[in-house]
Amino acid sequence: MNRLRMIAALALIYMVFAILLNSVGTVILQAIHTFGVDKPQASLLELFKDLTIAMTSLLVASFLPLLGYRRAMMLALTIVGAACLMMPLYPGFHTTELLFTCIGISFALTKVAVYSSIGLLTRDKAEHGRLTNTIEGLFMVGVLAGGWIFSAFIDHAAPANPSWLHVYWLLAAICALVIVLLASSQLDESAAHSEKTNSMRGSLQEMLQLFLRPLVYVFLISAFLYVLIEQSFGTWLPTFNNEVLKLPNAMSIQVASILAGATAIGRLLAGQVLRRVPWHVLLNICVIGMGLLVIVVLPLAKNVLARADIDWFNAPVAAYLIPLIGLLMAPIYPVINSVALSSLPKPSHAAMTGLIVIFSALGGTLGSRITAIVFARFDGIHAFYFSLIPMTLLLILLFLFKRETDRSTAITPVKVGLAAK
Repeated sequence: MNRLRMIAALALIYMVFAILLNSVGTVILQAIHTFGVDKPQASLLELFKDLTIAMTSLLVASFLPLLGYRRAMMLALTIVGAACLMMPLYPGFHTTELLFTCIGISFALTKVAVYSSIGLLTRDKAEHGRLTNTIEGLFMVGVLAGGWIFSAFIDHAAPANPSWLHVYWLLAAICALVIVLLASSQLDESAAHSEKTNSMRGSLQEMLQLFLRPLVYVFLISAFLYVLIEQSFGTWLPTFNNEVLKLPNAMSIQVASILAGATAIGRLLAGQVLRRVPWHVLLNICVIGMGLLVIVVLPLAKNVLARADIDWFNAPVAAYLIPLIGLLMAPIYPVINSVALSSLPKPSHAAMTGLIVIFSALGGTLGSRITAIVFARFDGIHAFYFSLIPMTLLLILLFLFKRETDRSTAITPVKVGLAAK
């Protein structure tokens, strides 16, 4: 029962941060109207969020076992909950900057703690993979829910009305409820400690020594390539819908939300598929399927003409097919993360998760930037065709990743046997 309560807490905290992290686009739009800032200044909110995630992960990931994963999650919720309360109490753009700084710091703490806790709550690689996919799937559910939650507090007749700030009372209350759930749960973290991780110097050495393992850098490049692909579609699909498929602005955003929904469904289903299909077989099918979908669907997006009567019933078929890439893309990131972490000793999980967060942030930033450049110089169709290059590289990396995990599995029993003697 306590294990289920802890798993529920992990899922809920991840959903809270899904809402907060992915609210940045909505908050940028509302900040322009409510606080009177211009677009370049409002766009800094993305920077406040992403830079703090990367920097916090780099600084604290390897030291988190000293603090404790459950306490780290409670601290993260306290920080972000207090920042949420500041929004309606002291409304202003600088308060918004503070909010996203706190969200970045807190999410870095949370992601390292959640991923490391999964290893403590599961018995084997298969169980680790299923739980990781389920929690990541619920993250995408949070992304979808966040849009509707914020929309409910926005005055559509008067966009500048600060009534939307009242959403933060609700979010602060949710943070408080999850803190109570975590406080009433128990998590045995003894397996996360070793002689090295019981000191700051040893924890830092643990992170640096990860780079001596071929498994680690093969995995990090794989994660980098995946996030590059994901952000290419996730960030630029609304613009593609608007400029290439000639959909109205509002509809372009709404249709793009199908991608998040497909990703959520794909991750939740993958947790069950992995009971019967080996992880490397599933991921190879997914990557090849993504490439085929791009090759088949993008020609349907060419030469679309703008129509005044466009709606959900007569939109180009490509508008509905391209987001389905989320179904195929969905299992890749959680599965490779799970396989990499479950192939390492549990005391190394916090340091490894810190590296995952850093390389994911780099991949996301680079993917969005590359797509933007190709989009600007050519067009959206060429920009999405470009994704075939990292997909091909990812197929190669998955082969190498499988080889390294097999080697890791083969070496571990030998070490155990020697230790017994």
